[in-house]
Amino acid sequence: MRHTFPCPLRWSDMDSFGHVNNVVFLRYLEEARIDFMFRLARQAASGAFTGGSVVARHEISYLRPLVHRHEPVVVELWVTKVGAASLTVEYEVKDGPGEGDTVYVRASTVVVPYDLERERPRRLSDEEKAFLKEYLDDSATGAAAA
Repeated sequence: MRHTFPCPLRWSDMDSFGHVNNVVFLRYLEEARIDFMFRLARQAASGAFTGGSVVARHEISYLRPLVHRHEPVVVELWVTKVGAASLTVEYEVKDGPGEGDTVYVRASTVVVPYDLERERPRRLSDEEKAFLKEYLDDSATGAAAA
């Protein structure tokens, strides 16, 4: 299963070349990941990711330029790895339903759950693992396939 997040484009997302700046794509990924981990996960398990998390790694493949438009792009997110103390999510940033099938970016992020009070990484809880496994697809590796 994939989490689908509609992400609006802002005029300020564009650079001087008239397309969405490469750094802005990280914000799109972040918005989808935050919606996934802090809204959906907490709906499924109220204590999920309440202690925080940190990004350990990003990998991005830019496939096509994206120019400003009024329709949002869709960020699809799924889990490709669930470890004891980390998870890997992959993404595709693409056109929404009925707008074509263009994929602009494929990416992956390694996320580490973090204990903010102790200021150190922590292990994933059983309820977090159960939630993440609902979105697990280790055969679909977007960034690696690009």
